[in-house]
Amino acid sequence: MSVEVGIEASHEFRVEGKLLTDIGGTLGFSVLSTPAMIAMMERTAARLVHPHLPDGKATVGFEVCVRHVGAARPGARCVARARLREVRDGRKLRFDVEVVDEERRMIGIGTHERRVVDSLAASRADGDRP
Repeated sequence: MSVEVGIEASHEFRVEGKLLTDIGGTLGFSVLSTPAMIAMMERTAARLVHPHLPDGKATVGFEVCVRHVGAARPGARCVARARLREVRDGRKLRFDVEVVDEERRMIGIGTHERRVVDSLAASRADGDRP
């Protein structure tokens, strides 16, 4: 695996559609949901390392430790960032992750861990069935 500690990626997104919640009508307005924020963090981390993985390998998330510290309203432009902090045992990847809005206000911050696994797509190409 040719992934190096310190590589970074970012993904800009607009807060809309399925990314929003009003917490079952209890809030009175919509904001970026915590699960959606985490999904953007995970997506950014996964896409960061994917090009560096050997053929037939992928990553899966197995730990998320984040704080959702600010609200992002509908239509806000946000950026999810991931930086590879550590590689352990050649297969455990730890990332620093964050989401900030267009005014550079912190929306969420924390860490995320992924594990390198055999790709389902590779096993299907070999004739295996899920």
